[in-house]
Amino acid sequence: MFRIPGALGKDLCDKDLGLTRRDILRVGGASMLGLTLNNLFRAQAASAGSAAAGRAGWGKAKHVLMIYLQGGPSHLDLWDPKENVSDKVRSAFKTIPTKIPGHHFTEILPQLAKVNDKFTTINSMSYTPNGLFNHTAAIYQIMTGYTTDKVSPSGQLEPPNAKDYPNFGSNIIRLKPMDEPMLPFVMLPRPLQESNVVGKGGTAGFLGKAYDPYTLYPEGDDLDMGKMDRLKIDDLQLRPDLFSLRLQRRAKLRDAINDQMPTIEAAVKDLSLDGYYDQALSLIASGRARDAFALEREPTKLRDRYGRNTFGQSCLLARRLIEAGTRVVELIWPKVANSDNHSWDHHVGLTQRMKNQSGPMLDQGLSALFEDLDASGLLEETLVVALGEFGRSPEKGVSTSGNGNSADGRDHWPYCYTAVIGGAGIKRGYVHGKSDKTGSAPAENPVHPTELLATIYHAVGIDPETIVHNHLNQPRELVKAKPVTQLFA
Repeated sequence: MFRIPGALGKDLCDKDLGLTRRDILRVGGASMLGLTLNNLFRAQAASAGSAAAGRAGWGKAKHVLMIYLQGGPSHLDLWDPKENVSDKVRSAFKTIPTKIPGHHFTEILPQLAKVNDKFTTINSMSYTPNGLFNHTAAIYQIMTGYTTDKVSPSGQLEPPNAKDYPNFGSNIIRLKPMDEPMLPFVMLPRPLQESNVVGKGGTAGFLGKAYDPYTLYPEGDDLDMGKMDRLKIDDLQLRPDLFSLRLQRRAKLRDAINDQMPTIEAAVKDLSLDGYYDQALSLIASGRARDAFALEREPTKLRDRYGRNTFGQSCLLARRLIEAGTRVVELIWPKVANSDNHSWDHHVGLTQRMKNQSGPMLDQGLSALFEDLDASGLLEETLVVALGEFGRSPEKGVSTSGNGNSADGRDHWPYCYTAVIGGAGIKRGYVHGKSDKTGSAPAENPVHPTELLATIYHAVGIDPETIVHNHLNQPRELVKAKPVTQLFA
C-alpha cells in the first residue's frame, strides 16, 4: 500500500472535512493495478495484430460521429417508401428521386435526396428482440453490443450502473487513446432516455468513469430550439481558487506512484505518464476544447443551412468537435425516445408530426453535415452513422409493442428498418440490402445492429472480438459480431 501525502481537504466543498479518500489513496497491492494494465495492454496489442487488419476499411476512421435517432423513425415514411401496397402500409408522403438512379426517398427528405451519393443507405437492418421491444432495451443493444437481463414487465431497464457494458465510444477511447489535448468523447445535446430511465447505455459502465463521455446538455427543455445558443462549458475550466491546489494534489499523486511503485512505472514507461499529465493540463490551459464550442464563430449563412434548431446546431457543433480532434461524438436526437412533438416515436399523429417537426430538422441538419464534412475533407476520416433503435410497423394503427396507435400511427418494428453510414472509406451512393414488398423484413443482406457496431470498431482499427474484462474480471468480447466489410469501397 502507499499513501498520497497532502493537506486536508480544504479545497473541497466542506472545509471541515478531515482526511478523505482524496487525501489518502490506499491500493490493496500492486497486483490489482498491474492486472488492469496488463489486460489493457493485451487488448491493445490484440487489436493491433488482428487478422482483420488487412480487410477493407480497417482503420480508416480517425473519428466516429453517431447520430442517434432515439424514438425509432419510420423507414417507410423516410428512406424506404413502398409502392403498390395497401393504404394501411403506404406512406402518406409522395416519393421523390434521389441522386442514386432508381432509388427513392419520401418528400420529407428533399435535401438528403440530393446528397445520398455521399453515403450508404442500409435498408435491411433487422433483429429479433428478447421479450418486449421497447426503447431502452433496444438502445442498450446498439450502444453496447449486448442485451440485458434487467428488464421490467414494461420492457424498460433499470437505471445505469457500474456493472453495465460500456458504450462503444468508451471502448474506443480506451483502446485508441487520444494523442492530442482534446476531449476524447462527447455526448450532446441530451442523454439517452425512455420515460424515467436516463442514460442507460450511455456510460463507460464497468470500464469506470474515467471513460465516460463528456456530456454537453444545455439548459432548457426539449421544445426549446434556441438552447444551443446558451451553451455553458464552465466545467472545462477550473475555478482560479481551486486550480493550483488541485494541480498540487495531482502532482503528489503522480510522484507517489513514481516513487513507491517502480514496477508499475517500468510497465508504463513507454506511455509517458508525464506526457499525459502535461497533456491534461494543456487541455485546460490552451482553450482548444472551449473554442470548439464557439458556434457564434461560424458564418451566419452556414448556421442557417444546418437549421436554427437544437438538432441542426448540434450537427454543426459535432463537426466543430471532430475538426478540433475529438475521437467520438454521439449526437442524441433532442427528444425523449417515447414522447410527442418532434420525437420519432410516432404512435399517433405521424403525418403532421413528421412533416412539420422531426422530418425537416433531420433533412436539413444531416444533409448539411454531409455536405460540410465532404467539402472540408473531414468525411474521408470520419465515420458517420445515423439510425434509431428500430423502425416502425408496416401496417398503421396496429399494436406490436403493447402501445396504442392511431389510424396514422405506426408501432415499434425491429424486424426491418434503415440506417445511414458514410465517410472513412464507406461506399458512396450505395444501397446495401433490400427490404421486402411491405418493408416487413429484409429480402437481401440483413444487418444486425451488433454487426453495424462491429463495423464501427473495424473502421477505427479495433478488432470487434477484442477481449475486455468486466467488473468481475470475466473476459468478454467488445461485441459478438463480424463487421460488414461489404460497406467499404
